[in-house]
Amino acid sequence: MKNIENEKIIERKKGTPEGEKPIALVDIDETISYYPGKRAYEFAEPIKENIAKINKLHDEGWHIVYWTARGSSQKSKELGLCYYDFTWKQLLSWGCKFSDLSTGTKGKYMKPPLGLIVDDLSKRIEEL
Repeated sequence: MKNIENEKIIERKKGTPEGEKPIALVDIDETISYYPGKRAYEFAEPIKENIAKINKLHDEGWHIVYWTARGSSQKSKELGLCYYDFTWKQLLSWGCKFSDLSTGTKGKYMKPPLGLIVDDLSKRIEEL
């Protein structure tokens, strides 16, 4: 009989250097938040159920990096906008547990403006 708990541990460590916490990059907009009206960051509302799922990963030892392209658009760059501090405070106000934040302008894992991520650790190419 297979021990499912052991399989989860093996899957979780895939790609993680020995002795380090596994890293999860988590998007913000439309993942842990939504917009009931106008799509402006200050109007974003938390999706508490999804935040709870990410907080659980954090509690299980994951290094959670909230990863957003906020500030990476050409318009934001031209205006010199950086949403890093605003977003950090927003995440805290929503009760998010995390280790780091990366935006389109600041952070260790700066996120570019993109339309799709294809990765074997998030969505397999066979599922497209």
